[in-house]
Amino acid sequence: MSSEYSLDKITNSVVEVIFEKQLSSSEEPPIDEWSSLDYEVPDENIKRQKQAEGLYDPGSGEICTKYIPLSASSVLRHVYYNYPGIRDPGIEDALLKPEYKLQYPSDGCDLYLDLCKEIDVCPVRAFHRGLLQEKIDLRYYGINPKGFRPMAKALKTNSFVKILDLTDNWISNDGCFHLGEMLLDNVTLTEINLAGCRMGVKGAKMLLNNIHLNRTLRSLNLSKNELGDQGVELLANVFLKGFDLRKLNLSFNKITGRSFLVLSEAFEANNKLTHLDLSWNIISSSPKEFFVLCTLLSVNLSLEELNLSWNSLNGDHMGNAIKILLANPKVRLLNLSNNKLAGKAVKDIGMNLRKAKKLETLDLSYNPLSRDDAIKLLERLQERRVKLKRLLLDNVIVNEFFMTLREEILSCDFRSDTVITYGSVDKIFVCHPKDMREIIFDRCEAICKSKKKSIDIALLIQELYRDDPSPIGTRFFTRIVRDRGAQLDDDLIEQLANWFPGPKSQKMKLINLAAIVDYLKRKWPDRKLPPTPPPEPEPVPDLKKNKKGVKNKKTTKNKKK
Repeated sequence: MSSEYSLDKITNSVVEVIFEKQLSSSEEPPIDEWSSLDYEVPDENIKRQKQAEGLYDPGSGEICTKYIPLSASSVLRHVYYNYPGIRDPGIEDALLKPEYKLQYPSDGCDLYLDLCKEIDVCPVRAFHRGLLQEKIDLRYYGINPKGFRPMAKALKTNSFVKILDLTDNWISNDGCFHLGEMLLDNVTLTEINLAGCRMGVKGAKMLLNNIHLNRTLRSLNLSKNELGDQGVELLANVFLKGFDLRKLNLSFNKITGRSFLVLSEAFEANNKLTHLDLSWNIISSSPKEFFVLCTLLSVNLSLEELNLSWNSLNGDHMGNAIKILLANPKVRLLNLSNNKLAGKAVKDIGMNLRKAKKLETLDLSYNPLSRDDAIKLLERLQERRVKLKRLLLDNVIVNEFFMTLREEILSCDFRSDTVITYGSVDKIFVCHPKDMREIIFDRCEAICKSKKKSIDIALLIQELYRDDPSPIGTRFFTRIVRDRGAQLDDDLIEQLANWFPGPKSQKMKLINLAAIVDYLKRKWPDRKLPPTPPPEPEPVPDLKKNKKGVKNKKTTKNKKK
């Protein structure tokens, strides 16, 4: 009952209207009520009718020139102007096509400048100019570490540069990475000099990662880069992958015997090197590994120059290894300077000079070679089969026999262009007896020439001889000489008595003044006493005076008487 009462109450209630909004219908009116249909289109076109009758010509369809004013803006506002179709400003390409890449010339000049501007780095003028030349020389330039990236990018497609010299420019790991990426695409570079760049093992890893794919690089200088044994192992792996390199410089890298074993394995698989520089390393501590390396290099028929200087090579094992190396018939230069080779090692090197058919230069300068070692090497040049042209023995002491033998060898016809250097000549001492009399009087001369009073001993003795030419005793001679100012020693006067003895006497030693004066005239011929003036004539007695005197005497006598 309660539910039925509530429904009847709701249906019979009255709703009060407060606001009523008129809603517009979204339905379109029927076609019959469209206002556009009220326009009546004429059934006939007058112009077409006139044209059909030949009384009207529509013209070309262009705007009549009489309606075109001089102003360009008026043309755009003219009612008869035909507006052209709107062209796409590039929206379609921007949405549907990939972004357009700027194309640079292959020389890399513009690319280098744009990349430097992008990373806010000052471009290197020498590098920018060198992109159109065969060589780029940036030695000791101090390049910004960020600057290697644009340089490497510019060299990727460059076809002019063949030599790149970056000596003593410290290269970071990032710079090594970009240089390694550049070598993947570059097909022009033949030589890269990275001496003193101090890249280390990490930098070498990034540089050498894909360098074996480059087929044009022939010379690589990695001197003073702190590679050590780990860096050499990376390089050896590159050779195992087929790296076609001809000139390699590994000096100043603290290489030990461990590196030699790794290099030996690599050279056994791929050995095309013509120039190898291993100077300034630690080779002396590993003679066995060095022997293995020399054995493999002796088989390499491409090797021309080998530098093993400044490695403290010493001992018979090192000499034997170099002897095997000289069996290579293609080696032209072998640098063994500044080592410790001597004795049997030098003898072994000389034994195989015949087999080195193209060896022109052998440098053994600054080695402790003895005189006999130098002569043994020189004797090998007497053979016509030895083709050596330059034997360098700087700072090696030789003797006179070496010099005579050298002159004989250089006088031969087949040694006309040979060069043999040496250090100093050690002359053989021969004792030539010297006249003791000369030594005595040189000593007397030095004593008598004092600063206070200088006395000529030669004139003094000549004066004594002039006064009394007879032999004189040593004591009397000493007293006279010292009174005259010549302070001669007793031992010196004793030697005068021994070398210029007078007649034998039991009482004293006598000095022969005549023999001394005769010797002094031959020793110092210019020292002579002034001539003595002639004696004055005796006065002639006056006879007159005498007569007078006689008379006077007589007269005086007579007076006394």
